[in-house]
Amino acid sequence: MTEVTPDNEARGGAPPPSSPPPASPPDNGWRKEYWSRNLRLMVILLAIWFIVSFGFGVLLVEPLNNIVIAGFPLGFWFAQQGSIYVFVILILVYAKMMDRLDSQFGVDEPETEGAAK
Repeated sequence: MTEVTPDNEARGGAPPPSSPPPASPPDNGWRKEYWSRNLRLMVILLAIWFIVSFGFGVLLVEPLNNIVIAGFPLGFWFAQQGSIYVFVILILVYAKMMDRLDSQFGVDEPETEGAAK
């Protein structure tokens, strides 16, 4: 049988009965708010991408094909090119919005001298 001492307590022994209770966890309210805003932004941007790619490129392709731009039906353009362009733009918007969110919560990356902006 092994005696529980402060030395072997760190190795997995039971704490002595006179030890104080563990400290309460730090306040993580800001982390929950940060994650909530991040999820809200992702859902909005993914909804936009879904509407553009599936809605305009598949469901509404026939009505949009009645509109011709530069010789191509608009529905065809959305199905072939538009959803890709919108996706790239949404990535840039997400990066910019997350930079702002990071700054608001103080978790942004520090600017280093000579770094590209």
